Amino acid sequence: MRLLILALDLLWPGVLLANDWDALDRPGAFALMRHALAPGTGDPAGFVLDDRATQRTLDARGRTQARAIGAAFRERGVPFDAVLSSQWCRCLETAELLELGEVTPAPAFNSFFRDFDRRGARTAAALDLLEARGDRPIVVTHQVNISALTGRGTRSGEVLVVRRSGDALEVLGSILIAP
Repeated sequence: MRLLILALDLLWPGVLLANDWDALDRPGAFALMRHALAPGTGDPAGFVLDDRATQRTLDARGRTQARAIGAAFRERGVPFDAVLSSQWCRCLETAELLELGEVTPAPAFNSFFRDFDRRGARTAAALDLLEARGDRPIVVTHQVNISALTGRGTRSGEVLVVRRSGDALEVLGSILIAP
């Protein structure tokens, strides 16, 4: 199945690549999303959290991808109680372009790519935040955070449908719309 999805992505960019919408109907399900396309890896030297000019940001394809993902959720009438985002500009912009509700910055979902020592504390804080909220959010964050929470990698713009399961998140499905 993964090979078929990869082949479709190469042959027909812009099509829906994964279609696990039904997973959102499972008890406790919510969405965990990697930010949309932002060229590069990690953060540039001189990164400053409050200075967009020092960060990797979405390119035109990433902005198109974020809008398309939000439109797909709206077309299907998928409700979210909250939109939570890492404070990184590429995540905040993705979350805003989804147009699924007011975006709330959530430091628990900030990247620890350059400071891997924060992995345990950041992951615990994210799980605690999700447990305390008890609602159905869509969370926009980074690859490292998603891997720590689920044990699984994601592509830019991929949405994992997850639910809380002990000290991690159980992956119920995946939704990916290519730019």
